[in-house]
Amino acid sequence: MFFDDPYQHFFRPLTGKYREQVVECLRLLYERLYTAKADYGESLGREQILEIFSEALTRAPQLDGDDRGEAGTPGNHASATTREHRFRNLREQAGWTLNSLLEAGWLEKQVDSATLTATYPFSRRGRLFTQPLVEVNSARVRTRHRNTRNTLNALEAFAARGEIHDLIDAWEYSERIVADFTDMIAELEERKRELVREVEAQLLVQQATDEFFSFMESRFQPDLAIRLSADSVEKHRDAIGRVIARIRRKDRERKAEWERRLRQLLPEFVEEGRSLLWLMLDTIEDRMRRACEVKLPALRRALQGFTKRADIIIRQLSYINSQAEGQFADLSQQLGERDDRDKLLGSLGDQLGGFQLRLFDPKQTQLWQRQRREPVNTRVEEAVELGEDNRRDILLQQMLDQAFNFNSADLRDYLARALRGGRRVHSSELPLETARDLLAMSHALEAAAVSQGGGPAVTVEFTGETASNDYFAAYDEYYLELKESD
Repeated sequence: MFFDDPYQHFFRPLTGKYREQVVECLRLLYERLYTAKADYGESLGREQILEIFSEALTRAPQLDGDDRGEAGTPGNHASATTREHRFRNLREQAGWTLNSLLEAGWLEKQVDSATLTATYPFSRRGRLFTQPLVEVNSARVRTRHRNTRNTLNALEAFAARGEIHDLIDAWEYSERIVADFTDMIAELEERKRELVREVEAQLLVQQATDEFFSFMESRFQPDLAIRLSADSVEKHRDAIGRVIARIRRKDRERKAEWERRLRQLLPEFVEEGRSLLWLMLDTIEDRMRRACEVKLPALRRALQGFTKRADIIIRQLSYINSQAEGQFADLSQQLGERDDRDKLLGSLGDQLGGFQLRLFDPKQTQLWQRQRREPVNTRVEEAVELGEDNRRDILLQQMLDQAFNFNSADLRDYLARALRGGRRVHSSELPLETARDLLAMSHALEAAAVSQGGGPAVTVEFTGETASNDYFAAYDEYYLELKESD
């Protein structure tokens, strides 16, 4: 079952007036974890999650006056609805968002047993459902037209090397071929409806023409044209069929070994009396047949319907706009047929004698469309005075940070005092008079690196032995020695 613990109310954070802000938090966190902006060597803790959510909350708008999502849900949701009404600052709202996603199962809390630090990665279901939310508004390039070639390349690699994962990849790529055709047909139908709505609302020939040619340049040429020519399923269907036939002709021992490997990797598809290898090969052939005989003609019909609808709309709008010029032509013809046209033109010339008409050159005139600015949601937050406990916690945290703050300048001063009596000193002879000296000794191995930034150069020479004292149970023995200056 899907809606079981801890996913009983999985979609509840996406309801209510804060749903757009929660979606923006999920998108930004997904980008930080799984896209090019991610640092895969870093685990995000609570403070980093709250910073990411605070940034997302400033971007997304709040849908005021819409609490339908909380009204009808069962369980202990009344208190949650009360908590959603007011937040003193963005950090408090970010904390509430994090807790809501943890309770619903979008995120997980993982605690390191060694350091007792908590991280908050996506759950498996949360990551899978967040991915389409990210791709809806994504502007990145998707090479969807390469799935046919990917299927052929994976099958050829499997036939040449016998690696079973290449066959599984070809099987998955062939499934995406039909899905991509379906997406493209749906997009063409949506474009056609949008074109009709815009024309009904504005009746602008230039805008309708620009929308049509913009689609042809941005979507037809880079994707549809390749799908109908270079990556046509009809073009690669015979090649894929030949590779599948070559795989079927392999010796029985190799096909038996492939069958065993497939049954180990895909146990959920195993059925008594049915070969998984034959099932995959037959499925790929059937998908190619359906793509060629069903989806490709449907795509061509959809594209033809879109271009035909655009042509009809542009022709109708051009005819409507040309009717005004037709009236002027009719008046001119009626004036030319009258016998007293010279008298009428003479009187008209006397009336317009003092009138001067100047026309702009259309080639030198450009119509600028007014740019629509996105509304900015600004909120003024009242400053809340910190309590006595909060001030004491902040002061203690600052004192702890200063106590363990140790920089390269402090280390250079410590080494200068240690080497004051000569140019070489043993690690056991390093002075330990204060707590700062203890910290400096623990960072003494950084002496060679610190000395490169300026001042006398220091080398570190290990003796290969270990020692201990009152503060360290064991540490390596070494010599610190000043280099000769050039």
